[in-house]
Amino acid sequence: MALEQRASRVGSHLQREVGALIHRELRDPRIGSVSVVGVDVSRDLSHANIYVTVLGCEDAEAAAPSLVALNGASGHLRSRMAATAELRAMPRLRFFYDRGVSNGRRVEALMRPDMPPDVSGPGYAIDSRVSS
Repeated sequence: MALEQRASRVGSHLQREVGALIHRELRDPRIGSVSVVGVDVSRDLSHANIYVTVLGCEDAEAAAPSLVALNGASGHLRSRMAATAELRAMPRLRFFYDRGVSNGRRVEALMRPDMPPDVSGPGYAIDSRVSS
């Protein structure tokens, strides 16, 4: 029980720190606009699977260049975090595309067949002043 709680706390910390480091320090144009949506840390804290979404990418194939760049920069991110984190050993970082957002859009499109696929979600409103 205590190991799972520790892994959960380390995962939350990694999610915040990795997201901030990606936006602050990585300048690779292949990365694009990335959001860290989840982190799974192994019980022994040796590996961390980091799940990301990439703005404008609807599937893993479109996000592949971003994932290659992130996995290439994982050593740099790991060393930067090891300098500030209070962990005995920093987990190895592996980046994966999170399919949750694209699956949610697909399900929403199935549930709302009358709505075009690119204009769905909360906050969408039709402006009656604009005529087609």
